[in-house]
Amino acid sequence: MRIGFGYDVHRLVSGRKLIIGGVEIPSPVGSLGHSDADVLIHSIIDALLGALAMGDIGKLFPDTDKSYQNIDSRLLLRKVFTLIRERGYRIGNLDTTVCLQEPKIGPYREAMCHNIAEDLQTDIAHISVKATTEEKLGISGSQEGIVSYAVVLLLTEIR
Repeated sequence: MRIGFGYDVHRLVSGRKLIIGGVEIPSPVGSLGHSDADVLIHSIIDALLGALAMGDIGKLFPDTDKSYQNIDSRLLLRKVFTLIRERGYRIGNLDTTVCLQEPKIGPYREAMCHNIAEDLQTDIAHISVKATTEEKLGISGSQEGIVSYAVVLLLTEIR
């Protein structure tokens, strides 16, 4: 088995969509980034790459590469999952936490879990998406940004 930890943060700005876990959430602000800036998917990618000892999202998908401009982060997640399968692993479980003062993401959590499970070709029971507001403290509490943490367990694929 292999364990990986991921972290990502994006500034919140007007004029951008707020996409979390592949779900567009109605909001007056969205995440600023080179891609669609899906902070949850990015933290998951970093956790997966960490478990494989392959660096981070910026190494594999650099923001200097124009082909990743505004790309759907779920496409990147699927590419990383291909690397996992090629190395003989499968998802054991994935646990995540999104830190965002508002909007509340509870109504969208099931759709996020569904998207992630689909992209990682695993049962939705292996995927956890949690949320916290950070009680108006820090970058997410002040509504300057959004933060996400992820930890993943990869298991050897049975052949």
